Amino acid sequence: MSLDQLIKKCKKQDAKAQEQLYRLYGSKLFSICLKYSNNYASAEDTLQDAFITIFDKIAQYKGKGSFEGWIKRITINTALQKFRKQKVFEIISEEQIEEVEVEVQEDEISLDFLLEIVQQLPDRYRLVFTLYVLDGYSHKEIAGMLTISIGTSKSNLARARNILKEKIETNQEQLRVQSLEG
Repeated sequence: MSLDQLIKKCKKQDAKAQEQLYRLYGSKLFSICLKYSNNYASAEDTLQDAFITIFDKIAQYKGKGSFEGWIKRITINTALQKFRKQKVFEIISEEQIEEVEVEVQEDEISLDFLLEIVQQLPDRYRLVFTLYVLDGYSHKEIAGMLTISIGTSKSNLARARNILKEKIETNQEQLRVQSLEG
């Protein structure tokens, strides 16, 4: 069955088509949910909420643009909705922002470790870091999505990078000590 046929059946609330759509896109959307969540269970909840929204709003998809892009956007918005209601952002001035460069030996850091330390970031830092670094949004776009100032977005990104840099450096040092002992 083609994607267009699958979408048409989902618009008619066909449960088998919905299940097939879930199987087709579930893992891709779950990886997005993991980036925005602080743990696996929260990512699962976000994925479920995203699919509920996708199935509720699928009639609004008119076939213009990428369907995958449309459902990814819904997933990101679903993840962000959890945090919009909370006041998780600290307002600061742009003068307090310090740029941080992180140098990483690619063979020394696993993707699992990177995902783990990103998930450990405080919510406000993780959201801005994920939107800016992993998904390519501008600070202006992030500010609009999260209803914060551009300066707050830049500040939270800088702080996220600082935290990640410290964790990466600690991990690299631990790996060096282990290799010397081994």
